Amino acid sequence: MRVKLLGTAAGGGFPQWNCGCALCARCRRGELPSRFQDSVAVSGNGRDWWLLNASPDIRVQVEAASALAAGPGPRDTPVRGVLLTDAEVDHTLGLAVLRGTADLTVHAAPPVHEALATALPLRGLLDRYAPWWWRETGAADRTAVSAPLSLSGGLTATLHPVGAKAPKYVAAPAAGVPWVSAVRIEDPATGGALLYAPCLAAWPDGFDALLASVTCAVVDGTFFSAQELGQAVRSPDAGQSLMGHLPVSGPGGTLARLARHPDLRRLYTHFNNTNPLLDPASDAAAEVRDAGVEVPEDGAELTV
Repeated sequence: MRVKLLGTAAGGGFPQWNCGCALCARCRRGELPSRFQDSVAVSGNGRDWWLLNASPDIRVQVEAASALAAGPGPRDTPVRGVLLTDAEVDHTLGLAVLRGTADLTVHAAPPVHEALATALPLRGLLDRYAPWWWRETGAADRTAVSAPLSLSGGLTATLHPVGAKAPKYVAAPAAGVPWVSAVRIEDPATGGALLYAPCLAAWPDGFDALLASVTCAVVDGTFFSAQELGQAVRSPDAGQSLMGHLPVSGPGGTLARLARHPDLRRLYTHFNNTNPLLDPASDAAAEVRDAGVEVPEDGAELTV
C-alpha cells in the first residue's frame, strides 16, 4: 500500500494567513517549510487512489502529487473517493473543489453525512454538479465500528469512533454519536495496515488494541503542549483542550502513550502553526525523534 501525506498542517495551514506568531514569521522568511492543511492519499495498486479527508488545499495537493495527475482521458482521474474522519470544515471543504467529477464515493459516519446535508450543506451543492455516492459507514453509536469497506485498488477500510466533538457550525449537535473517527486501511494481499487518526481529544478505550493491529500509524500531533496555543497568541483562555486535541508532551500526552508501541511505525500530523515540531532543530522535535516517532513533511510517501 502506498500512502502519500498530501498535507500535514492543522486548519489554516502553515503559515496561517492571519497569524504573526514566531513560527509563522520564520516560515514567511523562508527559514521553515510551509505546509498544506492535512490530507492523505492511499492506494493498493498505484492506479486507484482514495483521499483521507479533503482539505481546502486539495487542488494544489493533488497537482503536486504526480501519481494523482488527471488522465489518460481528458476527464479521467485516479481519485476514486474520500473517507472523512469528521465534518470539520478543514477536512471537508475540499469536497467542493472536487465538484464536477462523476461517481466519486464519500464514506463517513452518519452524523458527518447529516451535517454535510443540512448544517453546511455541501451535499446538495455537489449533487447539482455530478452524481456522487454518499455512503454512511457504521451506526449512529459512538462505540460502533463500521463494517469493512472494500475500496477499489484492493484495500479494505474500517472507521473507528474516537471522539464526540461536533464542528462549531452545528448548532445543536446530538450527544453520544461518533462525530470523529479514525480510519484503518488494510492491504489484504500483504497484511500491511495503516491507522489515520488526525483528531484525538482523548485516548479512547480500545485505541491501544487498534494500534496493535496495524503496521503504521499517523496520529494527531496538533499541539506539542497543553499551554502552547495560549502562550503563542498571548491569551490564557486559548488552549488545546478547547480545540479537541491531546498534546504530544506531558504525562497524559500522546508521546508517552505511543511509547507502548515501539515496534509500530509512528508519525505525527495535523501540526498547528504554533507547534515547535514545525522546527526540526527545536528541542521538541529532538524529543520526538529520540522517542522513535517521525515528524514528516508534506509530500512524504510511505510504503505500508
